[in-house]
Amino acid sequence: MTSYDTDASHAHRPEPLQGGALWRRALRIPMRDGIRLAADLYSASPEPEATALPVLLERTPYGRRAQRGSDQDRGDAPVPQPEDTARHFTEARYHVVRQDCRGRGDSEGTFVKYLGEGPDGADTIAWLRNQPWCDGRVVMTGVSYSAHVQAAAAAEGVKGLAAMVQDSGGFSSAYDAGMRMGGAFELKQVTWALRHALQSPEAAADPVLSEALSRVDVAGWFGAMPWRPGCTPLRHLSAYEDYLLEQWRQDTFGDYYRNPAIYGRGFYERFPDAPSMHMGSWYDPYVRSTIENFTALRELKSAPSYLVMGPWTHGRRCDTYAGDVDFGPRATLDGNLAPSYLEFRRRWFDRALGREDEENHEGKHEENHEGKPENGHPENRDLPAVQYFLMGGGDGRRDAAGRMRHGGAWRADTRWPPTSTAPVALYLTPGGALTTAPPTATVASVTYDFDPRRPVPTMGGQVTSGEPVMTGGAYDQNAPDARVYGAREPYLPLDSRPDVISLSTPPLERDVVLAGPVSARLHISTTAPDTDFTIKLIDVHPPNADCPHGFAMNLTDGIVRCRFHRSTEKPELLTPGEVYEIEVTAPDTANRFTAGHRIRLDISSSNFPRFDVNTNTGEPEAAARRTAMATNTVHMDAGHPSHLRVWLEGGADALAVVSG
Repeated sequence: MTSYDTDASHAHRPEPLQGGALWRRALRIPMRDGIRLAADLYSASPEPEATALPVLLERTPYGRRAQRGSDQDRGDAPVPQPEDTARHFTEARYHVVRQDCRGRGDSEGTFVKYLGEGPDGADTIAWLRNQPWCDGRVVMTGVSYSAHVQAAAAAEGVKGLAAMVQDSGGFSSAYDAGMRMGGAFELKQVTWALRHALQSPEAAADPVLSEALSRVDVAGWFGAMPWRPGCTPLRHLSAYEDYLLEQWRQDTFGDYYRNPAIYGRGFYERFPDAPSMHMGSWYDPYVRSTIENFTALRELKSAPSYLVMGPWTHGRRCDTYAGDVDFGPRATLDGNLAPSYLEFRRRWFDRALGREDEENHEGKHEENHEGKPENGHPENRDLPAVQYFLMGGGDGRRDAAGRMRHGGAWRADTRWPPTSTAPVALYLTPGGALTTAPPTATVASVTYDFDPRRPVPTMGGQVTSGEPVMTGGAYDQNAPDARVYGAREPYLPLDSRPDVISLSTPPLERDVVLAGPVSARLHISTTAPDTDFTIKLIDVHPPNADCPHGFAMNLTDGIVRCRFHRSTEKPELLTPGEVYEIEVTAPDTANRFTAGHRIRLDISSSNFPRFDVNTNTGEPEAAARRTAMATNTVHMDAGHPSHLRVWLEGGADALAVVSG
């Protein structure tokens, strides 16, 4: 009799799936506080204890037996069911465990987004390693939240975590990406809470609550922000209202954001010295986390780390497009980097565990078995450290689906930013030019009025879970339409707004490749005690027959809340009229600006509903009831050389023609 058969609360009898090619056993895994989390064990036989194997673990809040679009394996095939994914790995001699996170699915306890996932993950891994069917090695995989929980477990210093594939998630610092950016709150947390409250166990058990949540007018409620306790569409589901409003209130960097589950940066030394794969995409909210996790672990650990960045939106690796832009057949992971997503992960896990060299899979894992170098990790010499998709190079016409053909190609490198790139400054001028020549004027600036009641609408970008009020991807910033929340007829280009400063290079004389970090150093002043500044990097396509007004394609964007200009821990209100130097950071990107295109930077003070709107009053946004107009100035003179900083292939020589 096996250990799990002796405790009926932990396991049930196995059931055959797919004609007996796969077996599933329900588990109840105990946590340190007595709560039990529901999980399924998948194996190739009804007696998994007969062969101790590595265990592939995926923890999810979305239902352990639910199909998810982000599990897409190939673009020409249906999305696999969890049992299809499990069988792929059981046939490759893994056991697979899929678990419902606390308070979700069939698991006990109360769901609090993110914050308890570290201890729960660590307890799950420890329990798995003690089962007779585990050879002592647990590997983790998963997309989005299922990537966050991997980093959370790793930050607990868990033993036995032998490899990770973090896809589209895993917080380096939730304060910098995922929950907040530059001090502003990411409102995808609101749309996520609304959607998943409807799918909660509480809603499933209460038809009245379910009906109320299904009738929420999301767009209407976004017009009634900020929300107050007891006066939200989540008022009848206190657990969700409480955690969401607490996220919103926590606007300074403090103990809340130092929780290991959302602050890998502070706990990298605890992460196991195990191979890690970090996957993301240029239109994903977790670009910064993905790249920072890769870079930090590569520097701190002896085990190898790898980075893959595609041109997709969140978890959409089998799509050739993002928003209204198509990147061509080379854009997908399947058919380019591997035959399929399942094959990509399976091959990588086999390499990470040294299983390609194992001749005998029976029994427990030997730490220094033949086939591993002395540090205990496989070399993976055939796999580039960095694989990234360089967007651009297409003809700019529209395909049959109406999407603009931007094109692109995969590249490999040994580091990020790529070895061929170097930082370049492009200076802002009041006439709207971006130039490599520093300013010489003694006085130069641009001033605009920012009205929080009429924010600049979000149009694509690094957004996920934002529907129905926002959608991620690349869109023509010249042509907002009825799909854009907050856009108004006659739907003029965003740069026509008086509160948008738009600056660009002349048409480029040759191709310019940008790959790496993006930021703007701005010298600003304002009439308000606090305000925001935003940036957006854009590739401006010239006009053609399909796009007679051209196509202004957004690449990346960022925001800074000015009361955090000195410190994210101790906000300081501004002195009206005083000039401050601020840094606005946007997520990294990679794009080829083809000859004839322009590099454009848009500056403003809002990007809604991607971020909450600064009221300009100095009050914390989560509690404010009033707004004020701010007159904001960006200074561009010799003493205040505001500039865009990007990494270009060939460095400053790439833009020698933009010096005037």
